[in-house]
Amino acid sequence: MSFQNIYFKRATATARACYVCNKPTTTCLATVNTVDFVYTCEAHLSDPGFATEIVDPNAPKEVSKEEIARVKAEWEAKEARRKEKAKAKEDDKGGKDGENEKDDGKKSAQSPSPPVPGALPSPTPSPGATTPTHKRYILHRDFYAMRQAEHRRRRQAKQMQELAPRLPGAPRGSLTG
Repeated sequence: MSFQNIYFKRATATARACYVCNKPTTTCLATVNTVDFVYTCEAHLSDPGFATEIVDPNAPKEVSKEEIARVKAEWEAKEARRKEKAKAKEDDKGGKDGENEKDDGKKSAQSPSPPVPGALPSPTPSPGATTPTHKRYILHRDFYAMRQAEHRRRRQAKQMQELAPRLPGAPRGSLTG
């Protein structure tokens, strides 16, 4: 019934009052399934008395351009070696069969096989593209307790509204004897 104390920072289109100071803000902290959400100012997110950011130790670190260039050069060198080996292997294979050599020449002169209609081209991953992640926060225990109490109060009010029509009404007749 209750929700975990893990909130994700989200940006909203419309500004609403901050939960703490009532100033308009578009920053919202929401639970995973948006069971609970709280509008807060950016200043309150840096306040340890309100919320603490969860830092993931396994999060990918920023990669420098030098690192990208080094890895790319290594990959290109491996690809060049692999192509040379494939070409050398084909030359050895082609030297044995003279007739196959002529056929291979015809095949290589032709354009590569046409793409299958309806097939999608293979996506090329861009080096800078990463999946966006939202910052995660834990509310201070007092604010979290207030959010749980408010959520519980709303749930109980909803249950009472459902239960009220089933309760018997008060007597309406006069008590004359």
